[in-house]
Amino acid sequence: MNTTTPDALVIKMLLNAWHNENKRITDLITNLTDEQLAAETAPGRNTGMYLLGHLAAVNDNLFKLLTSSERLHPELDVVFLHSKDKSGKPMPSATELKAYWNEINAGLSAIFNAMQPTDWMERHNSVSAEDFAKEPHRNKLNVIISRTIHQSYHLGQMNYLKK
Repeated sequence: MNTTTPDALVIKMLLNAWHNENKRITDLITNLTDEQLAAETAPGRNTGMYLLGHLAAVNDNLFKLLTSSERLHPELDVVFLHSKDKSGKPMPSATELKAYWNEINAGLSAIFNAMQPTDWMERHNSVSAEDFAKEPHRNKLNVIISRTIHQSYHLGQMNYLKK
């Protein structure tokens, strides 16, 4: 991305923040054992496995939200977006979730790297053209900002899994 304009520079900084949070999560899950991931972040709270699956499912949704691309793992929604942790629904293994996380984020990075600054200011696919005309801040970049914060929040929880 050309960063010679102020808009492009701000977009680059925000994308860097998204990539940095992704890397922090990747580094954490790489260093956690399967047993640590299976543990609750605090007594009575979500497990690391659930949070990883949740984050993977949310990021997977970005394919449809930001582009016309198909999602890679829509099957994650049933367990990680539509159910609570410990629901009894079958969950992928830690190894599978880590692979999904890496696959999803590699695909998103390729898409993000191909986007131009003007692309980021376009409406995302969950907002109508009429609503976007009234609320132009409901754009693709705003989605990345909110998802970066979301990842950071859950990373904070997952950090309690380190022993």
